[in-house]
Formats: sequence, structure tokens, C-alpha cells
Amino acid sequence: MKGEQQEHRSKLCSKSPCLSDKQASTPQPGDLVQDTNQNQKRKQSCEDQTAPNPKQRHRPTKDTPGGEQVDKTLWKRTDLVKFWSKYRRWPKRYFEAQPGQTETMSHLLARQKSTTILRRKNSNSSLNSTPSDQDSRDGKSAKYRSPGYETVLATKGSFMAESELGITDSSKAMCNRLLDKKQATPKDTLFEDDRFQKACQKLQGKNEPRVIKDIARLIVPSAEDLATHGAKHLDHLVESVSESWRSSIAFYGPIPQPDYAVGFARSAFTATQLKSLELFIGEIPNTCDSYFLGTFYMHFPFLTCEVKCGASALDIADRQNTHSMTLAVRAVVELFKLVEREKEINREILAFSVSHDYSSVRIYGHYAVIESSKTTFHRHPVRKFDFTELEGKEKWTAYAFIKNLYDIWMPDHLERLCSAIDEIPSGEDLGLSNAESFVAEDCSQPSQASFSVSAEVTPNTSFTQRAKRARK
Repeated sequence: MKGEQQEHRSKLCSKSPCLSDKQASTPQPGDLVQDTNQNQKRKQSCEDQTAPNPKQRHRPTKDTPGGEQVDKTLWKRTDLVKFWSKYRRWPKRYFEAQPGQTETMSHLLARQKSTTILRRKNSNSSLNSTPSDQDSRDGKSAKYRSPGYETVLATKGSFMAESELGITDSSKAMCNRLLDKKQATPKDTLFEDDRFQKACQKLQGKNEPRVIKDIARLIVPSAEDLATHGAKHLDHLVESVSESWRSSIAFYGPIPQPDYAVGFARSAFTATQLKSLELFIGEIPNTCDSYFLGTFYMHFPFLTCEVKCGASALDIADRQNTHSMTLAVRAVVELFKLVEREKEINREILAFSVSHDYSSVRIYGHYAVIESSKTTFHRHPVRKFDFTELEGKEKWTAYAFIKNLYDIWMPDHLERLCSAIDEIPSGEDLGLSNAESFVAEDCSQPSQASFSVSAEVTPNTSFTQRAKRARK
């Protein structure tokens, strides 16, 4: 009789919600909608049936409700509301990448700029510049001068080299097409046959501003200038000149500040698409940092150019470009992971960079290798050449390549981005509303632990699982 009673109690316990496999597993961010009190009642009713887990004991901390440390996957909606009521901000810990928690996609949410930064920006005469944008060019590139910076990038998952498999055949074919197609060139410039050699000789030994003034736009044409002169398909592109990417989220090291950069304006996207991106870029421009932004007005940057002069000049420019393009490629990877389509962009070139001085040019394509939960970033050398040799035979090679990039590659790239944005579920479907998007305050400077989070993010998460359910 005793044996039958024990067996009966065992069956009842196995049917109890608090002992089922589903409930015994670690709560996910989607569990925010569950009532905390009900969870506590169920826990107490089965307390005698389960052994306590020492790993679930938490130490007190200032940044958690009730002074109790809680993993960000365990936050409940009621906890977050209580925290907001007490401290008038969302808990920073919710947005930090904790060990074993990099699988959550909440790191993609837009991060509120600190009030100090916003006040400083509002006090400037122009929204487009900050005092740091006026720093000397030497100061801007100081941290990139050391070859050791390449090793630092490599430890974070960004390599200034090809991957073992290289780029896809389709990307190789695209690069060849961009190199081969002829383009009309501008007239009455320093690259005219009768003045080319003399102009290049005058630039020897000159500094970077002089090289930029004389020939930079003859190497990398301005997207906005071309649009002004009638290239209507470029109207939705925006460019920046030596402007810090202060709306981006750091990868590692200084904030990128390319000599020239091109990306997409808000006008490139429909109102519906911008609404879908709102959780990730913020509702009001220039108030949030985002994985998908360079400057506050530049979405998904895809081209940078660095001009350098002097010893090892192009190596320094390459390091700067690699850093900037790591952020650019990461943005596309994170977007496609969000909608579980990352296989489509694996080893595909997603951005380009140009490094040049008064005579030499290096063109690279940048891409990601996605292997399960690991993402690494690489570059593919498209062309390296001296445009002053052979009487300037290849002086227009880079110019034609960039124009072809604008005309051929860019429209396809934009279409690819928009197709992914169209699949982003609404905030309500993801369990988040505008008021509950948990945008972090004072998180414009993420911790070192979060710098390389994207390299370890996996799409097999509760956040993306909710996105998958929403799409169904």
C-alpha cells in the first residue's frame, strides 16, 4: 500500500507544472509576460519536491530590483517597471552581455545616448559635428599606427586577411564586373592627359588634406555630387567627410571617423520599414546609438575611403578601413540573423573600402564568415595598383569601380536589406512595445565585454524564436 501511495505521489509531481521539462528550464526573455507572484506560488507548492540549485543564488547589487542580482534572461516585466519607478531608468545590467547570455538578441535594441552627450551636441552650432570631429588627423589615426592593432582586431574576430574559404563565386563575379565595366569620366580635371604627370609630381611629399583636395574625388567619386548632377538613383545615399560615427556601437577601439563614407539615408526606406527599424535605431534621430547606424543620418554604411601619406601610410589607412567596415558588415549580419536568414550573406561581400595616397590605391571587399554561433570578419583584396605608372593607364580604374558600385552593386544591396527589414516582426509580436522597448540610458559607451558580442551571437535564441513564431 505504501508503495502504491508513493507511486501515486510521484505521478502527481511529474504532472506538476513546476516540474515539467518546459518549466524546469531557464526562463527566457519571453517570460516577461508571466506573473511573478504566480511563479512564486508554484515554486512554494513544489518546494519539497525539488532540490535547490546553488547556481540560482544571487548576490545583492545596486542595479537590480530589490537589491537582488538577476540574470537578464530572468527579468520580469513587473521587475522592470518597479526598477523604472524607483530609479527612473532601465537597468543597465539588462543590456550587458553576461557570460553565457550572448545568445540573446536584446543587444540589438537602440541605446539611448547619455544626457551629457545630448546636451553637448545641442549646444553646438551644427548637429553634424562635435568638438572631437575637429581633432587633428594625426590624433584620429594615432591608435591605428601600431601593427599590433591588427592583432587586437583579430582577437575580437576581425581579420585583415581572407578567410580559408574566401568569398562566394557570386561575389567574385560581381567584383570582376565592377572592375571591367567602362564608365564616363569627368572632364577638365587634374587627370587630363596633358597635366596628369605634373599634378601627381606636385603631390609628392604633401600632406593628406592637400591630396584630398586635389585628387580624392577623382579616385572615389562623391555619391551626392553624382546625384546632384542627375544620377537620380543615388538620391537616397548620404555621405560623411571626416565625421565620427557617433551613433554606432563600438566594436573595439576608437570610434570610426573615415575620411569619406557612404550609406543610406532614411529616404531609402519606406515608412513601414522605418517603423520596423524603430526599436533598433530609435524613434528620434540623433538620440540613440545603434548597430545599424554610422552617423545619426547614415544607415547601413557600405563604403569608406581613407587617405594617408608618409611611411607605412596605406597600412594605417587599411587598419582604419578594416575597423570601420567591420561595423558595417556586422550591421548586415545582425539584421539577417534577426530574421534567421544569415546563410544568405555568408561569405558575401557586404561593404567596400578604398585606401590611397598620391599614387597608389588599394580596394577591398569586406565580408563575414558565419559558422553556427561564431561570426568572423574578413576582407578580400579587389585591386592594388599604382595609378601613376604606364603614363597613367589606370588613373580612372578606381573611379570607374566606385561608379559601378553605385550603379550595379548598391541597388542590389539595398534590395537585400529591405527584404530583411520587411520580415522584422513588430514590437508587439516580439513582446515589446514602444514604451517597453527597454532602450538603455547612459549606455553610449558599452563595456569591454560587449565589444565583441556580435561575433558570438547565435540565431537560436528566444528572441529570434519569437520572431520566427511572429512570421508564421
